[in-house]
Amino acid sequence: MKKTIWIYIIVLIIAVGGVVYLAKAPSGPGPLDQFATCIKDSGTKFYGAFWCPHCQATKKMFGTSASLLPYIECSTPDGNSQNATCNAAKIESYPTWEFKDGSRISGEQTLQTLAEKTSCTLPQGY
Repeated sequence: MKKTIWIYIIVLIIAVGGVVYLAKAPSGPGPLDQFATCIKDSGTKFYGAFWCPHCQATKKMFGTSASLLPYIECSTPDGNSQNATCNAAKIESYPTWEFKDGSRISGEQTLQTLAEKTSCTLPQGY
């Protein structure tokens, strides 16, 4: 009897969790998908680290479109040093944006600045 009750409780928790997940899961393309794809296609690179609050803020600014950015993780998994890729690129701070022409800017950037540097068009309202 007790075992049956626990099974029902576990199934109920899983079902409620699934409903919450589906309700919060984004549907369809993000409003900045084309912009993020254009940045990637422009030859731009976005260097960052998983523990960097400015990198997280930048990704949050792109919302669901952040997964389309040309992001390069620079941190080692333990968060204590920089990986070989970013050492070779001489990345000194996060986030760092490197553009096709070789120029770089570091720190949090506005969508407008990224549009200007990449010649990508922002959707109306941004």
